[in-house]
Amino acid sequence: MNILLWHVHGSWTTAFVQGPHTYTVPVLPERGPDGLGRAVTFDWPASVVERTPRELRSAEIDLVVLQRPHEAELVTRWLGRRPGRDLPAVYLEHNSPHGDVPDTRHPMADRDDLVIVHVTDFNRLFWDCGHTRCEVIEHGIVDPGHQYTGALARSAVVVNDPVRRGRTTGTDLLPLFARQGPLDVFGMRTAGLAAHLGLSEDRCRVADLPQARLHAELARRRLYLHPVRWTSLGLSLLEAMHLGLPVVALATTEVARAVPPGAGVVSTSTTELADAVRHYLTDAGAAEADGARARRAALGRYGLKRFLADWDRLIDEVAR
Repeated sequence: MNILLWHVHGSWTTAFVQGPHTYTVPVLPERGPDGLGRAVTFDWPASVVERTPRELRSAEIDLVVLQRPHEAELVTRWLGRRPGRDLPAVYLEHNSPHGDVPDTRHPMADRDDLVIVHVTDFNRLFWDCGHTRCEVIEHGIVDPGHQYTGALARSAVVVNDPVRRGRTTGTDLLPLFARQGPLDVFGMRTAGLAAHLGLSEDRCRVADLPQARLHAELARRRLYLHPVRWTSLGLSLLEAMHLGLPVVALATTEVARAVPPGAGVVSTSTTELADAVRHYLTDAGAAEADGARARRAALGRYGLKRFLADWDRLIDEVAR
């Protein structure tokens, strides 16, 4: 089956394209947001092919996976087919709602010609999708292997754009955790974070690394810190669990279901979380043991085989 989707979320797409289909991604000369084409920093199989808008006009597409509201108009313009009416379609919702929560209306609400797929039960609960059919297909992760050493007594944080996103990503909480021990913040657009928070460079280091190097560096840190207040379930958290890191996380959105007891500490109390960071930094044995439990939990719930099987069941239903 030939599936059209945009390269929007590199980590999620990396898992999705491991399936048995052909995956067509639009490409534009400038490789902007609507035409990134194949990933550069992720390992994608040869079954992912690039097509220009002109090539898409004559391409055989069996299903489109929409991820942003304006993509429906792009499909109509580039393919000459309306998603949901002339072309089978699902709308993948990566994000928790913003705005008038919990009354936020989904852009695809009250439609009978497509299915909204949420990546967490939390997202399904909080989006108002009207009478549109909704399904939940939880994340799947390409297993990077148990790489944990915890050799560096530092906390690892993965977040993009932490200065701009501020309270959403818990950036304001980082000085509290930095007082328990040094932080290494990985992600895009992290430059200037330490100065913004008034922290020394040694207390808060930042780095933007490709995926393969990121996994190796995460595995050297003692614990994974997830201070995010409001977002969908971060794939970096699940990747850290796969690597074997224990988790210290705010008990918000889907985290409480993703991180079971014994795999780390999950709480809405910043005092409890600060104590947990300090505990793991000083007790390498406890960190290693809880990290091993985190890995087992992640493999059991967020394994690639289950993820692809769930998607194939829905694809067969919608496209055939």
